[in-house]
Amino acid sequence: MMNLKKLLAGAVAITMTAGMVSCGNSENASDTSSDDTGIQLNDEQAEQVATLADQLEDIELENKTIKWIAHYDINPTEGSVEDPAIELFETKYGGTIEWVQTTWDTRFDDIATHVMANDSPDFFPSSDMDTFPKGAIKGMFDPIDGIDGLDLDSDLWADTVDIMNDFTFDGQRYICVIYVSPSYLCVYNTTTIEEYGFDDPAELYHQGEWDWDVFYDMCVKFTDAENDKYGLDGYGYTNAICETSGMPIISYEDGQLVNNMGDPTIEKVQDFMYELGKNNVMFDRSSNNWYTRGDGTTGYGLGTYQTLFIPVGLWALEVPVASTEPFGDIEAGEIMFCPMPKDPDSDTYYISSRFEGYVMCHNAPNPEGFAAFMNCCMVCRDSTDNITEETLVNEYKWTQEMIDMREECLELCKTNPVFDISSGISAEMDATMQNVTQATMVTGGNSETWTQCVEEYGRVVDYLLAEVNEKIKTVEETGEYDTDF
Repeated sequence: MMNLKKLLAGAVAITMTAGMVSCGNSENASDTSSDDTGIQLNDEQAEQVATLADQLEDIELENKTIKWIAHYDINPTEGSVEDPAIELFETKYGGTIEWVQTTWDTRFDDIATHVMANDSPDFFPSSDMDTFPKGAIKGMFDPIDGIDGLDLDSDLWADTVDIMNDFTFDGQRYICVIYVSPSYLCVYNTTTIEEYGFDDPAELYHQGEWDWDVFYDMCVKFTDAENDKYGLDGYGYTNAICETSGMPIISYEDGQLVNNMGDPTIEKVQDFMYELGKNNVMFDRSSNNWYTRGDGTTGYGLGTYQTLFIPVGLWALEVPVASTEPFGDIEAGEIMFCPMPKDPDSDTYYISSRFEGYVMCHNAPNPEGFAAFMNCCMVCRDSTDNITEETLVNEYKWTQEMIDMREECLELCKTNPVFDISSGISAEMDATMQNVTQATMVTGGNSETWTQCVEEYGRVVDYLLAEVNEKIKTVEETGEYDTDF
């Protein structure tokens, strides 16, 4: 046991710096004010949203303000367009959303501080995949079953209720899933693809020919360290590639966490990753203070034609033009994406996926307001697709090819999702998994085989999972939460 403890301590120390740097560009805000400088819906769009009000229950909220805590404002900010669900919440219920500001690094500490001071916010995003199950185990978030006005078993929630049911804790649902989106897509610059004479990845995907072999050949042929060109960059390519196997390294099955490191499916994809790593196709973040190329700005390198692929979520592209400039000239059609490549021995494109939705903070002061906004989100989800597309095309300058591929990827999230909740287990597990997921593709060299990785970290992961599974069992049997935030 002592050896496991020592190895665990080493794993935490090694990844702490890289973990902090990867999120170091998050806004470090602390006040609770919000300047609404975003773009409001136009009159026609606002009228369309207003017609959806009839689908919602007529209630008078006693408290019309719900408190949102996150490292970003959910309200529209400079250059961004207002979410139709927020517009509906305002017009139907007179609701407003107050931003309780925090930073990426202090999010959970700040929630704990508010909770212990009896000043809880109402809700928090689930899209970063780091709230479950630790938030339930610690009693940091409350179950969403039984909230007045939120009927998760109604027709309104039929599309996502199965996902919510798969991730229950002590028989209760904690994640209010609005829809599922890709955690990682393969983003590239079309000018670079053309200049190197590569087949377009999106076209290869549509032909069923976008697989590991093609991806490998492109990365190797493009990489030229002497000229500072690399096939891959970003913070998530190891997770993105690994999950094309169709299996997460850690899964949640029947209320327990399961270690899949020894599964042949994981071994196969990790062997492929090791071959990529041996060819040093990744930008060496260790030479840049563990930042991605440049100052770590998402997408930088694609726009300068120095990077071939950056796996990242839709969130990085569904933003104003100024924010996508590091990827390339979006108005010139340079930015494109597709799913990550598939196993050449498989016909299935699996896609890393995340819960686009929310969790409710412990002792939330306005659960009824939270429920009303959740219902607004679901009513708007499919009924305002045209507004979403108008925003992407007219404001954010997307091409029709991007719109079509976005729809394709969202459909894959419904049929072939892979959910990675390893960052939602514990700080120790998160640190350990950073080492595990990067082991076969270490930037700057020193990659190890998957067999070596399993030998080094397998027992540590088993130990940590056993520890957390025991906490889950304790909460279920005694009702006592692990309140040591």
